[in-house]
Amino acid sequence: MDFPTLLQVLDSTVRLATPLLLACLAGLFSERSGIYDIGLEGKMLAAAFCSAATAAVTGSVWLGLLAGIGGSMALAGLHGLSAITFRGNQLISGVAINFLAAGLTVVLAQDWFHQGGRTPSLLGGARFEAIALPFAETLRPVPVLGPVYAELISGHTLLVYVAALLVPASWWVLYRTRFGLRLRAVGENPEAVDTAGVSVQATRYAAVAICGLLCGLAGAYLATALQAGFSRDMTAGRGYIALAALIFAKWRPWQALGATLLFGLLQAIALRYQNIELGGVGLPVQVMDALPYILTVVILAGFVGRAIPPRAGGEPYVKER
Repeated sequence: MDFPTLLQVLDSTVRLATPLLLACLAGLFSERSGIYDIGLEGKMLAAAFCSAATAAVTGSVWLGLLAGIGGSMALAGLHGLSAITFRGNQLISGVAINFLAAGLTVVLAQDWFHQGGRTPSLLGGARFEAIALPFAETLRPVPVLGPVYAELISGHTLLVYVAALLVPASWWVLYRTRFGLRLRAVGENPEAVDTAGVSVQATRYAAVAICGLLCGLAGAYLATALQAGFSRDMTAGRGYIALAALIFAKWRPWQALGATLLFGLLQAIALRYQNIELGGVGLPVQVMDALPYILTVVILAGFVGRAIPPRAGGEPYVKER
């Protein structure tokens, strides 16, 4: 693989890892507070539809972004109501959200746009455009560092840079703020937090809201930046891959960045190299496409070391009288 090809693969890696990273950070906040969220996939899909539909109608990508966040946070609120207020089974609630989003988005898209469950293609101001960083073209002739800056670092959409900044921001919030301390404590020992006078329900609702916000960004990125509109099941299992990356990262922000970049790299390789020969045997294109999902199964099967989730994860909290 020559250097220009390597840069192209790494550039695709960054683009493909962005929705995974946003969804992974979303799950991180939710599960650190003790609320398991299998519904990342559904919230991303709802956000993708809402953002694409709104952008197609209004011609504004910013209104589309707000609509995507709103749709995702509505489902997050539904999950919070089920899991926190009514103390329902968190896994079942998440799966229900996935089914609801998968069916409702297609029905609404067909009813509103009559294009087989798709939205119209987004053009112009209805999509996020690539941002050229300062001096990108000036530094391009510089050996090695110039192409890396001009092609790998520069030229991404706004949400890619937002996702990158959210990694240190999430670390700071979780480990350097009072809110982060309370959130982590609620996921480990909610009784102690309640005894200290901190509302367990309010903290968990805040974490679920952050999860909805980040899933909204992920879904909006899929529909208005990575692609140019909504199509049926366009998340393609990214929510589940993000959950696997979260387990791989052991619920830590910086490790989540590395895990999602690994999944993004596998997706980029699968797109770039459709037919590879190993030992004279050609691998079918389906094998390459399945690489990220194979890694997901390997991680969830526990072959990468034991990952210990928050101790109060998945357990509804009942306040003692």
